[in-house]
Amino acid sequence: MATRAVLWDIDDTIFDYATAARDGMRAHLGAEGLPGAYASVEQALKSWDEVTAYHWARFAAGETDWPGQRRDRVRSFLGADLDDVAADAWFERHVVHYEAAWSLFPDAVPALDLLADGYRHAVLSNSSQWHQERKLSVLGVRDRFEAVLCAAELGISKPEAAAFHAACEALELAPDEVAYVGDQPDIDARGAADAGLLGIWLDRRGVGGRPELVRITGLHELPGLLRGDTRFGAPDTFG
Repeated sequence: MATRAVLWDIDDTIFDYATAARDGMRAHLGAEGLPGAYASVEQALKSWDEVTAYHWARFAAGETDWPGQRRDRVRSFLGADLDDVAADAWFERHVVHYEAAWSLFPDAVPALDLLADGYRHAVLSNSSQWHQERKLSVLGVRDRFEAVLCAAELGISKPEAAAFHAACEALELAPDEVAYVGDQPDIDARGAADAGLLGIWLDRRGVGGRPELVRITGLHELPGLLRGDTRFGAPDTFG
């Protein structure tokens, strides 16, 4: 069946999360001072990435809630048994710097423009709705999406099929009428494909090595792919 809608991941798909996270934390450490456990800013940034991944996985598995994963990230990073108020305050000071570094990938709006007329659009994210709604609004693209569905409110996370099916139900479309685009090969592309959607792996770094997945290396390739151009953005040699 023809694709009628595109479901989008946000972080590291249309929003440059990795750059914002590192630049934001670097600025935050400049304001707060480097914690004594770290010999360099680079070591601290590496640790922040690690504790973020660990506690985000706990959140996705239902082991903690949205505020809890934030507080636990702060406690793990600082190596301090802070109470909730102190942990929240530290994280909120960090958020100021993180949000100042927010930006879309340069190919995000052009791809949305090219797909605006032929496809409906929605978001499915392993985050919280308030957080992602605000992010999309600040970045100026919230009005591009009919719906924003997030794990914190759904109570289920990608790659569970039920998360993808909830988004399809919100659009009132069958899974085989929906494509999902995300930067994670298993959580996004494989999860979507297993749920009956067209799963598309946005492999911005050109990692490759997953021939069973539908893969693009930039969003400029997405319109051609959805419209049946299997050349994946190669130059037109047919005149």
